[in-house]
Amino acid sequence: YAAVEKKLTDLGLWEYFIYPEISWNDKSNSIEKIAKKINISLDSIAFVDDQIFELDEVKSKHPTVSLFSPDQARQFVDDHAFIPRFITNESAQRRFYYQNDEKRNKDEAAQGGNIDFLKGLGLKLSINRLTEEDLKRAEELTIRTNQLNTTGVTYSYDELYNYMHSESHEVLSCSLEDKYGSYGTIGLTLVEKNADHWMINLLLVSCRVMSRNIVNTLIAFIYKMASNSNVFLRAKFVSNDVNRQMYITYKFSGFEEIHSDGITSLLELGSKNNLMIPDYIEIRSECL
Repeated sequence: YAAVEKKLTDLGLWEYFIYPEISWNDKSNSIEKIAKKINISLDSIAFVDDQIFELDEVKSKHPTVSLFSPDQARQFVDDHAFIPRFITNESAQRRFYYQNDEKRNKDEAAQGGNIDFLKGLGLKLSINRLTEEDLKRAEELTIRTNQLNTTGVTYSYDELYNYMHSESHEVLSCSLEDKYGSYGTIGLTLVEKNADHWMINLLLVSCRVMSRNIVNTLIAFIYKMASNSNVFLRAKFVSNDVNRQMYITYKFSGFEEIHSDGITSLLELGSKNNLMIPDYIEIRSECL
């Protein structure tokens, strides 16, 4: 490992790697480890190798991983599968966000990941209404975020722009920082404002902040906004293969299912709920 790190450092390349796996073990094992550390699904990974044996070994263990030879990889710069519609400032910074995450995760593992670690992070969550400057990143979030996403619905730049200017909707964008640095924009919610209730039509949060209690905090914040408007709160949930955790979060927060067709559920927050903003998260917002 050290020899490879030194060589890549000498070549000015080491800084471009996140969660490197350097060993003689099966490549499929290394890929699985990296996917878990980044918290992405295996079907989001492209694996490049010049050995047919290695490609076949990965295919046999992880059939959803995309496989490429070096010659094919040279075409990535022109392949739309690797080129997002927008390259936002946060897209360009994503590598640094992951590198900061790696430092956090090592320290968290060393301290046992307890509540004292969270309290020591100095978490600052900014929740504000979406602006035109945020639209590209907001669209990107709806496309990229699947696991911590209550409906899995994607929204285009134009759709979000229209909701942003609608008097009957609230579109909130969230960013997070701590003592290690910024996580960037990590959350988005779309709320429909009706006469007697507000409906959370979309709530999504980046998997990078899964262990920071941000989903619960955001729900509690929306509840406070709705209470200030003297309305009760409902939420829509659309089940898919990976977002079950969001349904569980709603239930633990005090939402009760009032209708379901097996895929789409309508939930309502009861008056006796468990919503509160943790004392280790500082909220920065002009929405209340």
